Amino acid sequence: MAETENTSISTQVQNEFVIDDGRIESIEEYLSPEELFDDLISRVKKYNPEGVELIRKAFELANNAHKDQLRKSGEPYIIHPIYVAIILADLEMDTNTVIAGILHDIIEDTDLTYEDLKNTFNEDVADIVEGVTKLSRMEIGNRDKMDVQAENLRKMFLAMAKDIRVIVVKLADRLHNMRTLKHMSPEKQIEKAKETLEIYSPIAQRLGISRIKVELDDLSLKYLEPEAYYDLVDKIATRRAEREKYVQSIVEEVGQHIKNAGIHATIDGRVKHFFSIYKKMKNQNKTLDQIYDLFAVRIIVDTIPDCWAALGVVHGIYKPYPGRFKDYIASPKSNMYQSLHTTVIGSSGQPFEIQIRTNEMHQIAEYGIAAHWKYKENADGKHIYLSDEKKFAWLRQILEWQKESEDNAEFLNLVKNGLDLFTDEVYCFTPNGELKQLPMGSTPVDFAYSIHSAVGNKMIGAKANGKLVNIDYKIQNGDKIEILTSNTSTGPSLDWLSFVKSAQARNKINQWFRQERKDDNIVRGKELLSSYCKPRGYDYNELAKTPYTDYVMRKYGFKEWDALLAAVGHGGLKEGQVINKMTELYERNHKKPITDEQVVETVAADAQTRKNRRFDAKSGIVVEGVDDVAFRFGKCCSPIPGDDIVGFVTRGKGVSIHRRDCVNIRNLPFEDKKRLIEADWSEAALTADNSNKYIASITIFANNRNGLLVDITRTLTEKNVPILSLSTATSKREVATVQVSFEIQSKEELTNIVEKLGQIESVLNIERTSS
Repeated sequence: MAETENTSISTQVQNEFVIDDGRIESIEEYLSPEELFDDLISRVKKYNPEGVELIRKAFELANNAHKDQLRKSGEPYIIHPIYVAIILADLEMDTNTVIAGILHDIIEDTDLTYEDLKNTFNEDVADIVEGVTKLSRMEIGNRDKMDVQAENLRKMFLAMAKDIRVIVVKLADRLHNMRTLKHMSPEKQIEKAKETLEIYSPIAQRLGISRIKVELDDLSLKYLEPEAYYDLVDKIATRRAEREKYVQSIVEEVGQHIKNAGIHATIDGRVKHFFSIYKKMKNQNKTLDQIYDLFAVRIIVDTIPDCWAALGVVHGIYKPYPGRFKDYIASPKSNMYQSLHTTVIGSSGQPFEIQIRTNEMHQIAEYGIAAHWKYKENADGKHIYLSDEKKFAWLRQILEWQKESEDNAEFLNLVKNGLDLFTDEVYCFTPNGELKQLPMGSTPVDFAYSIHSAVGNKMIGAKANGKLVNIDYKIQNGDKIEILTSNTSTGPSLDWLSFVKSAQARNKINQWFRQERKDDNIVRGKELLSSYCKPRGYDYNELAKTPYTDYVMRKYGFKEWDALLAAVGHGGLKEGQVINKMTELYERNHKKPITDEQVVETVAADAQTRKNRRFDAKSGIVVEGVDDVAFRFGKCCSPIPGDDIVGFVTRGKGVSIHRRDCVNIRNLPFEDKKRLIEADWSEAALTADNSNKYIASITIFANNRNGLLVDITRTLTEKNVPILSLSTATSKREVATVQVSFEIQSKEELTNIVEKLGQIESVLNIERTSS
């Protein structure tokens, strides 16, 4: 232990105003590019003075290349790359990464090329910039946004596997864009904030870069829940002086005892960031006044023995809160985080958290993977090998999902669940003593699939600490889990999906069922495509030829035609998506010059179409070639404006309107397919001021708990949604199924309602009802 007089004590309420608008935006409004660059150089000199000249060379190149470009705010474009480089310098990244930050938009937005950067600097810089550029390019065209996002995520994870610094630059780029998001349209603000919260913030957390993760979280909250954000800012600011005084008293008291024990330490107090507090208020259904652990005291010492000595001092002063001690030194988090956490009761009776770690642990907690550039001599992104680093198990898992999952919707869902670190982890052991980290609430099924898919598929039972347990048993910290298997096992059960917690287990179970049913799905997919073609006058056999099948396989990322057919068969792809893409190419390849006679015929045909078109103002439906018939909406799928719809001519009850993905429509007998007619929504029905009311039906799946139904009805009431019917059921495994119907005016309104309901505690999934 070091001398007592070296103990230093400081209070830092550092996260209260880290996102304060005036502070960040005033800097950007008043500093010129040259002043900002001088600030960058002063930061780099503190840890890497040798790299200054190359960084200056990069600035001069970028400043000249971007000289005629402006950002949406009206400021010179070069401001953005400099801020990105400043963020990277604050992480103490290597010279090549800081240079890449300055140049990250140069290939995409200027005439400079990869070869120019390679010749001017080096191959390393050129590779990082090219990697970031590939992540930025989105060829959207007529493609679905989900497909675009999925493909860009695939590119992102491949780039990370090649050089982890690519994603570090991308995170810095996203952080500065979020800081200046006020210059974007409200729609873009929400879109970018949601993507940040679902993808970029969890990646920053996985890489252990808490500095970036915390700010991304808070900025996302600012745009997704502005009222909650600013209310929280105001309330925290109101009692700031009182809280700082209290934190100061605790830090001084702890500091004095640590000093008396002869431990060299730095001690500070910090208020938890806004998003963390908001999440706790929401999850626990509490007000700010009811959240007691708003701050944490941090003790930073020299060695691991000092950590335990400091813990002994703390527990000698304050009473430990039962069940709230965590040893992340012996069992680090998956993102390399190490610390001792303990919650204690203060002299006033108020609980607060104390974190104890070494200086190196603190650097890794703040900078994560970036700390490798400080603690590993000559380290770079290419030399942090995924195969050697346990901390990159999550990235290897996502790369594996990428190979296995050809369905973009499924891949997106897997990534979002797999990156989610908002739940704690549980630590357990194999019979051989190997440590396993799983999401809190995991079961023996999750454990089995974490070992190998074959173990999970052959599982017939489990033991915890030598005793037989149910397969939905919730694993506790320290449990020794043994999986019982049998070669005669018939495979996993669909029921398992209702209680498994890990994205890996869910993916493997779904994959098993897809493979088992692949032949049936291929046949069904072919039937669906053929059935879709017939009423529209397409020849499926003509379309199912090499140029057209190759085209859609490339579009949707499939390597085999059978795999695409299986995806259509199990509902991962809609038959209309596939046929529409094929017919686009077919028509381009068979386009002939238009004669004068054809022009006359086309005009006449259009006039006849308008004459035959039937518009029903009350329902907002437009159909072709049908007159004097009543319309009604199918109760089985409850279509709403914006849904892809089709009409079905009933016997004596007019035309029934259904969603194209309605189970009843998809399973129509072949002889009834000819009664399908084209239908669409009128322009009036799709406008924001549409006054018609439509019935929407959804099914909510959730882990059963007290107050679940109250939370669901409260959310709908707050949204001013009239509830028409509501029914509930609970399975033996305590999974609640809530079916609810209500009135809405548009698909956008339904999307917003579903998003709100999805945020309710214990909700697992929400589906549109189609039965």
